[in-house]
Amino acid sequence: MDTCNPVMVEITRGATVESRHRGAAVVVRSDDSIVASWGDIDRLMYPRSVIKPLQALPLLETGAADRFAVSDQEIALACASHSGEQVHVAVVEAWLERLGLGSGNLVCGAHPPLSVAAAEDLVRKGETPTPLHNNCSGKHAGFLTTALYLRESITGYAGAAHPVQLRVRQMLSQLAGVEFNDASIGVDGCGVPTLAMPLWGLARCLARFADPPKLGRLRADAVSRILKAMTKHPELVAGQARFETSVMMAAGGDVVVKCGAEGTYGAILPKRGLGIAVKIDDGGKRAAESAMAALLLAFADPQEKLCWALNPYRDLPLRNTNGARVGSVRIAADWYGGL
Repeated sequence: MDTCNPVMVEITRGATVESRHRGAAVVVRSDDSIVASWGDIDRLMYPRSVIKPLQALPLLETGAADRFAVSDQEIALACASHSGEQVHVAVVEAWLERLGLGSGNLVCGAHPPLSVAAAEDLVRKGETPTPLHNNCSGKHAGFLTTALYLRESITGYAGAAHPVQLRVRQMLSQLAGVEFNDASIGVDGCGVPTLAMPLWGLARCLARFADPPKLGRLRADAVSRILKAMTKHPELVAGQARFETSVMMAAGGDVVVKCGAEGTYGAILPKRGLGIAVKIDDGGKRAAESAMAALLLAFADPQEKLCWALNPYRDLPLRNTNGARVGSVRIAADWYGGL
């Protein structure tokens, strides 16, 4: 176990701490200066779905979004790890149909909806999940839209050497300040490349999004449209009862949050010019949410409504099958006291 990283979140049962989640976090200003950090922020990590808003940049910067009249709802879904609810599936399906494509063109694969209710609904109907239910289907629709506009092959668009992915790689290198090589490349759950970078590099990308005017007119316009779409349609970025959706609905445009697999989380604070990145060592999602809630409480200058959304994650009830509280998921006092 890497003990250089602090215990950020504890799981209690009764009066005893049953599990401990170590991790690293960093808060970066848009001028690249580090406001605060905990743990090893230089160690390479995969940002996973936290970078979906960045992967959507070429969709707008190339002109593809304007050419195909991509809506704010569709831009939000291009940035989403959605729950596979009916609204998510319907919007992506209509988007593909407008392009003359269908779910068969998505190479993300199929998995059951992240929403339990949506998954149960499929079972009741005797239907099986399709690639449209994949939480990444909106991102893949965005990749296909860009490839079509630039007259690139829509076959193999997920490959590391395809122009769609090379553009993403170049853009991430520019924003993160990191040079990627072939050894940096892993394969994400949906089949596209994921690029290993230090945690501070991820936070640097997010901080750049927090201050678009510094990026030049074309990229600033694209970033602003992405942030507008995500904050206007937070229900599409994640889904009902999801952390990101609840936080962004409460924040009223002051905060953009995005989850990633294996305990990664990111936040963009436009009014404060800050980017925040979290990585939980053991990949715990619930720990990542609690850690991000603590950081937003400390650095987002949250108003009352946002505080109400975040405060429960400081000490979230852990219940047994009968609904009785038996413990909690709580922010570690030693870490939180130093924020």
